[in-house]
Amino acid sequence: MNTKVYLDNAATTPVEEEVINAMVEAMRLNYGNPSSTHSAGQEAKALIEGVRRNVARYLNVQPGEIIFTSCGTESNNLIIKSCVTHLGVERIISSPLEHKCVAEAVRDAKVRKGCEVVYLRPDHNGDISLQQLEEALKGSDKKTLVSLMHANNEIGNILDIEKVGELCKKYGAYFHSDTVQTIGHLDLDFSKINIDFASCSAHKFHGPKGVGFAYIRKTSRIKPVILGGAQERELRAGTENVSGIVGLGKALDLCMTNLDRYANHMKEIKSYTAQKLRETIPGIKFNGHSEDLEKSLYTVLSALLPFKNPLIGLQLDMKGIAISQGSACSSGAAKPSMVMMMILQDDELENTTPLRISFSHHTTKADIDYFVEALQEIYQTSAIEKTNV
Repeated sequence: MNTKVYLDNAATTPVEEEVINAMVEAMRLNYGNPSSTHSAGQEAKALIEGVRRNVARYLNVQPGEIIFTSCGTESNNLIIKSCVTHLGVERIISSPLEHKCVAEAVRDAKVRKGCEVVYLRPDHNGDISLQQLEEALKGSDKKTLVSLMHANNEIGNILDIEKVGELCKKYGAYFHSDTVQTIGHLDLDFSKINIDFASCSAHKFHGPKGVGFAYIRKTSRIKPVILGGAQERELRAGTENVSGIVGLGKALDLCMTNLDRYANHMKEIKSYTAQKLRETIPGIKFNGHSEDLEKSLYTVLSALLPFKNPLIGLQLDMKGIAISQGSACSSGAAKPSMVMMMILQDDELENTTPLRISFSHHTTKADIDYFVEALQEIYQTSAIEKTNV
């Protein structure tokens, strides 16, 4: 079996050749410590600052508001923990659909710092009610942080962060959004959104793992969580990952330069996948607004298969198909993810299997045809086994 099909791009994306080349050149020629005052160090520093300016240009923010980190998880932890420890946040409004790193940072703020936590309850489509958010915001005078992700990493639902930002401004709350799934895939202008904090991971848009950034609005007066040096505007101590930052910058350049072409290709692939699955698997459903290109991210399609098969990921992997049943951070779990438990009824959880199919601009219709054929074989086998029981 030589066929290899990669459909887990929401977990991570393949690194582009241009990105690898840029990183290798930086490692070979710019090995100086960016904190050193000699020319080798300052050349490395200049590379970092060039990427910082470019990232800031894409988001329409100030370069000093981009703080390089190791990943989205670190960025989210830095933001949430510093808001509680240094900005006097006593109350956090979030949702049960957040990525695990946000959910656990919020839980930690509650347990260790005594923060009040309010969870907005999503509806059966996975939508967060703006009316419910406004009621929560006006229900307390405590200094509040709202932390809601821009696009869900499992079902792809997109939150209207402009309206959330308006509500946060109206009630004097800080607004943090996990934008890991959307930066590099959507054209974001933070100057037009009342957003204080956001996060990014390079490996979600064909950059390297181990590098990301936090957007931190200058007026927030946030302070570092990692101490020991004056790097990153004194907000994140530690020697910068020069080649990784260069890779992040190159990957973002490629994605933003080709944004329309990449997006149109993935929208076509996503629609094609949904159509083929409906034709092949009777009774299949799609979670949240996953099938709706207007309300969900074009990189993600969340299917609900009409049969129970907890081994489906392994079975597809044996056929050369890399795919997941949910978030990569909980891929080893036997029970359904929190997202699925929040939007599905108990009987649906008992008799169905969720499958997250996520695309990149490298995904082809031939990839989808092979995947659908393999899934059909598993489905037919499951139907036969069920009949024989």
